[in-house]
Amino acid sequence: MERESEAKASRFKRVCVFCGSSQGKKASYQEAAIELGKLLVSRNIDLVYGGGSIGLMGLVSQAVHDGGRHVIGVIPKTLMPRELTGETVGEVKAVADMHQRKAEMAKHSDAFIALPGGYGTLEELLEVITWAQLGIHDKPVGLLNVDEYYNSLLSFIDKAVEEGFISPSARHIIISAPNAKELVKKLEEYVPRHERVASKLSWETEQFGYSQDYDLSR
Repeated sequence: MERESEAKASRFKRVCVFCGSSQGKKASYQEAAIELGKLLVSRNIDLVYGGGSIGLMGLVSQAVHDGGRHVIGVIPKTLMPRELTGETVGEVKAVADMHQRKAEMAKHSDAFIALPGGYGTLEELLEVITWAQLGIHDKPVGLLNVDEYYNSLLSFIDKAVEEGFISPSARHIIISAPNAKELVKKLEEYVPRHERVASKLSWETEQFGYSQDYDLSR
């Protein structure tokens, strides 16, 4: 029965995964990346990610590709020599810079998941949370909190709520769970509860020099 439940089609066609170009010191981080990739395959979900073939990026993309699902990797041209090593998997979209990378990843995704990572992962994560708060999109955002890696970040966010910098309703934008199965279930059940700064707002990417095609809303 459990296997039948996992195999059911998801509400998501593609999920964007933010994660490190390093593997991290704990084997559990690497195992979580592979587990997430396999879960996406079992739910018939394609992957959008940062395009690298190293670190956790390489592990999750390889797992999805090996399972027969489509993989879209979005990577700035300047990072290709550093983050692409050996044979790449799936479709690789080379873009001009980091701004265009994030817009392209968001455009193709129905939800966002952050695995453990560093500055880049945090920056991508916080930007899509901010976009949700502004009303730019209503796609769910999740933290895969492997071995409590993100506990300090969650404590910081709770402190910001306590001190009046984040509204209690906006706190619910970010969803967390210790494993992939639980997190995807929560993301599929997500209903926005926060008051948007501007309703039905489409990101006017022309301010960054991009075309009107980058409408990030559903």
